[in-house]
Amino acid sequence: MTTAKDIMHPGAHWIPAHETLDRAAQMMRDHTVGALPVSAGGEKDRMVGIITDRDIVTKCVASGHDPSTVTAGELCDGTPRWIESSADVDAVLETMQSRRIRRLPVVEDKELVGMISEADLALHLSDEQVAGWAEKVYSRA
Repeated sequence: MTTAKDIMHPGAHWIPAHETLDRAAQMMRDHTVGALPVSAGGEKDRMVGIITDRDIVTKCVASGHDPSTVTAGELCDGTPRWIESSADVDAVLETMQSRRIRRLPVVEDKELVGMISEADLALHLSDEQVAGWAEKVYSRA
C-alpha cells in the first residue's frame, strides 16, 4: 500500500502566525516552496492555515497592503486540512478532491513531516489517478 509518506515532499517548514508576509516570502524563496503551513505559535504548535506565494501577491500586494506589516495569520482563512503519514493514497486523493486543495500537509505523531503537492502526485501516481484528481480539484463547482 502506498502511503502519504511515500509520496510527500519531506522537510516542510512552518511559519508562526505572528510572522510578516515578507518573512514568509523569504522562507518560501530559501526553501524553494510555494506554500507554508501557518502555526498558531511556535514551530510545533497547532496549524491554523496555509499561505501560498499566490496569496501573498493577490491578497496583500495587489490589494495595496505592505507585506512587512501584514502577518501570516491575518492571511489565513478557512479550516486547515492535513493528513496522517500512514494514510493511503486513496485517502490523500479524497481529502484533496473533496476540499479542492492543491497542497496537503502531512503529519506524524502530531508533527509536520512533509507536504504533498500537485508535483508529488504527478511524480508518484498513475496518469489516470492524476487526471481524476485534477478534474475534481479544477472543475467549476
